[in-house]
Amino acid sequence: MTDTVIHNARIVLDDEVVLGHVRLSGGRIAAIGHGASAQPGALDWDGDWLLPGLVEVHTDNLERHVMPRPKVRFPMQPAVQAHDAEMAANGITTVLDAIGVGDPYGDGFRANDQSELLRVLDALDEAGALRADHFIHIRCELPAPNARELFEPFSSHRRLRLISLMDHTPGQRQWRELEHARVYYTGKKGWSDAKFDDEVRKAPERQALHAEPNRRWFADFARTRGIALATHDDTTAEHVDEAHRLGAAMSEFPTTLEAARRARDLGLSTVMGAPNVVRGGSHSGNASAMALAREGLVDSLSSDYVPASLLQAAWRLADEGACTLPQAVSIVSRGPALASGLHDRGRIAEGLRADVIRVRRVGGAPVVREAWSRGRRVA
Repeated sequence: MTDTVIHNARIVLDDEVVLGHVRLSGGRIAAIGHGASAQPGALDWDGDWLLPGLVEVHTDNLERHVMPRPKVRFPMQPAVQAHDAEMAANGITTVLDAIGVGDPYGDGFRANDQSELLRVLDALDEAGALRADHFIHIRCELPAPNARELFEPFSSHRRLRLISLMDHTPGQRQWRELEHARVYYTGKKGWSDAKFDDEVRKAPERQALHAEPNRRWFADFARTRGIALATHDDTTAEHVDEAHRLGAAMSEFPTTLEAARRARDLGLSTVMGAPNVVRGGSHSGNASAMALAREGLVDSLSSDYVPASLLQAAWRLADEGACTLPQAVSIVSRGPALASGLHDRGRIAEGLRADVIRVRRVGGAPVVREAWSRGRRVA
């Protein structure tokens, strides 16, 4: 790899923004300097912001490309390529592809084997065709009888980076308000009101048969293999206490201020949804990510179901005074990197991976103009 120098950029560092230059060499950030560079051939970024590449720990975006319509399956390789390109175009240079395993109802996308993804990622990577750096985040639907079976192909793969424990049973956690759950299941899944009511009646039996045994099994697996563990949609302090006992390091999308505060007390990293910030609230009636950020309770943001929301949310946090711009950028880069055990990225600092993005505000909104991964432009 040849050296690349970028200058006339507003560089977002850990605690300040400086007008200066950076030198990328061998896939790493080799040097950072104030002011212009005299290096011949230096790339002039015309005063645009230079940020670390964004790190995404929980995105369902791949599912949208594999199943673009209900019951319509698209081939995995072109789906991955489209998803990968969308990540890079939105400044995301590291992505933990969230793969759901298990469906209590047996008729959804997550009821099927998704292990073809591993072969496709490895083949594209070997061909040098991936723009972002891809890892795997396995989302375990605890009440599903087939969760462990569907997890098995991923269990020993080098890309496995995170396991999260989920329970989307209507009446608890994210869906503790049954009417919010009813709107989702009848709208997105096409259930009738009668089917929704019937599934709610069956829920306690599923909890007893599958949820608790699966919770213990996956927690033990993560602990013995050294895989980061997260819990999903913690709603009460007791949920967070349980997560802490299981060895979780991350609380994803706590639904209440009480749960977020308890996660902070116990040292769990808190992840909130970037769409929540951009939209001004939760789509399911839960805690406001902006309100949590103002209390200093957000360590990371995830784009969840809208890749473009990650950068948009960072700027909105800064614009609305919830934190400074360097702090907001850290929430979408350094925070999620550390929570995933990736210590070689997420900051503009000498020696780290040369994952950087070029951002300009257009009409007040941040727009990604370039994305670089390991010193190579990918978007």
